[in-house]
Amino acid sequence: MQEVPNLILIGPMGAGKSTIGRLLAAELSRPFYDSDHEIQSRCGADIPWIFDVEGENGFRDRESAMISELVDYDQVVIATGGGAVLREENRQRIREGGTVIYLFTTVEQQLKRTAKDRNRPLLQRGDREQLLRDMFALRDPLYRATADLVIRTDRRGPRSVVNDIVRRVHRLLDPLTCKASS
Repeated sequence: MQEVPNLILIGPMGAGKSTIGRLLAAELSRPFYDSDHEIQSRCGADIPWIFDVEGENGFRDRESAMISELVDYDQVVIATGGGAVLREENRQRIREGGTVIYLFTTVEQQLKRTAKDRNRPLLQRGDREQLLRDMFALRDPLYRATADLVIRTDRRGPRSVVNDIVRRVHRLLDPLTCKASS
């Protein structure tokens, strides 16, 4: 069987990219990188501060540079920020960087999962539900066009999602073996 390439998680805020990414990396004995956490670590500042000082474009520039660096690593699991797919250059680098997994979740689940989170600058203005619906309408087609696999995370535990990802990635890499063992 082929070696599993980099696994890159995309999807909206609240889909579970960081949690699932950590578990997936542990399952595969690989390093895990969260692009947002890497940006914060290198800047010495949190994302809301970066948005305040540099604006969304400044943050997106940092995000593009970080994604470009991370996808060049080998045998890693990467969780991207929810807006990473907004730039074509990021979508291209993500697609070139490994197997891309879109963690799909509904706006209702996003509302529940982000209800108490004050660390998401884009949700700190206006009607949260409408903001999430607008982001979903814009971003869902971009996630789908970038992804090799779409995995639904609603009403599922992280371990179940990780098991599903591992099974489906192996099926992508070696469809004949996986059919025989399924």
